Amino acid sequence: MNHYLGIDIGTFESKGVIVDQSGRIVASAARPHKMLVPKPGWAEHRPKQDWWGDFTFICKEMLAEAKIDPKAIRCVGASAIGPCMLPVDADGEALSNAALYGVDARAAKEIEELNEAIGPERILARCGNALTAQSVGPKILWLKKNRPEIFAKAAKIVTSTTYLVQKLTGECVIDHYSAANFSPLYDVGKQNWSDELSADIIGLDRLPKLLWSTDIAGRITRKAARATGLAEGTPVIAGTIDAASEALSVGVIGAGDMMVMYGSTIFTIMLSRARIEDPRLWYAPWLFRGEHASMAGLATSGTLTHWFRDQAARELAPAGAFGKLMREAEKSPPGARGLVMLPYFSGERTPIHDPAAKGTLFGLNLTHTRGDIYRALLEGIAFGTNHIFETHRDIGHLPKKLLAVGGGTKNAVWAQATSDISGLAQIVCQKTVGACYGDAFLAALAVGDLRKKDILAWNPVARRIAPDKRNRAVYGRQYDVFKALYRQTKDLMAELS
Repeated sequence: MNHYLGIDIGTFESKGVIVDQSGRIVASAARPHKMLVPKPGWAEHRPKQDWWGDFTFICKEMLAEAKIDPKAIRCVGASAIGPCMLPVDADGEALSNAALYGVDARAAKEIEELNEAIGPERILARCGNALTAQSVGPKILWLKKNRPEIFAKAAKIVTSTTYLVQKLTGECVIDHYSAANFSPLYDVGKQNWSDELSADIIGLDRLPKLLWSTDIAGRITRKAARATGLAEGTPVIAGTIDAASEALSVGVIGAGDMMVMYGSTIFTIMLSRARIEDPRLWYAPWLFRGEHASMAGLATSGTLTHWFRDQAARELAPAGAFGKLMREAEKSPPGARGLVMLPYFSGERTPIHDPAAKGTLFGLNLTHTRGDIYRALLEGIAFGTNHIFETHRDIGHLPKKLLAVGGGTKNAVWAQATSDISGLAQIVCQKTVGACYGDAFLAALAVGDLRKKDILAWNPVARRIAPDKRNRAVYGRQYDVFKALYRQTKDLMAELS
């Protein structure tokens, strides 16, 4: 039987699966790593250890578990966090740590400079996206200005998936969905690199070759075969950013379908028949020609739950800490007895795009418990997620189908609060392993063994989360406070920065 391998590199953990043609997972593996925060507002990974090290480890673990001939793997798919900014030499070796996606806000000054020089309206019209902490172009400019010796040595500036594919095949490529995050260096109309808005950032020859996600980027080299255990010559797809693979893994395949990913950050993707242009959201060509996607994301979500566990629940064993905290939160009523938290612990991405935003806990009194505070934290993330849904509603593109995925779907308080606050039902599929499952499916598509609609059979619906109308009043009041709290403290937050 044909098999397909998918591996995804996440913010705190990498995961992989080997899947047969029916969608059955025959092997899986995972490996944790850390996100480095060398300065406030920065977020980094070590590519050789965290990305390639995880990839090779997971490959070998899965091949040993599956007990199949590596030649039975028809195609390999990879995804990773993104968009990242990584300078590499001519051999694809990293010249520094990688600056991560929008959780890394080091280029705030460069964003301001580019907006002033080019104009936000021109950038949005040409790139489909406003410049934000998610944009790679300003981070390249930051590198050029602040690390000129590294910039001068860089043969290419790449993102995470590009790095992995180059290690596997020797080919430096990037998919269009990922490239759209390199604003202002990608023209969404022409679907090509462009330096018309700013020729001062980097030469276009130092950016990867553009492909679609299911295009074959190259084949496993002899060196990569020795490192991974895969068969030399196995085809490797261009791949994409993890969130896109995760969306596909749960059946986001038609216009109006939206994924909400409960991970280190909340991330949403909604497909549409035509390009949606709004500065509060991100846009990219979808994984396939002629299809469009609108994205949004919070800066801290699952990351915030990890922070709370490490700071406020140190006495709990790590293996059971989140379960214990959730049970404490369940004892607190919806609305957390009047507490409201702004989850802006790393600034905020969509829809406010404010790197100076700060985390805030409002409404405390001496009767509040740890469970109340943890519930307020989860509800704060849910309020931030609803702010994204509200933005879609404002522009007339509320999702027709909302598919939830990620580890946070197992947190009943968090997931239920998201539905109660938004009034939207959520669908959870049987397999929640995530982006690596989507990577394997993309690999199967690439070699012509499946069609897009086959993902619905690979991963059928397991359950639905319906909104509880009884909580509408309390959450409506709390949400109004949530938005007003940011508006009324925004200037003070900027002062602290």
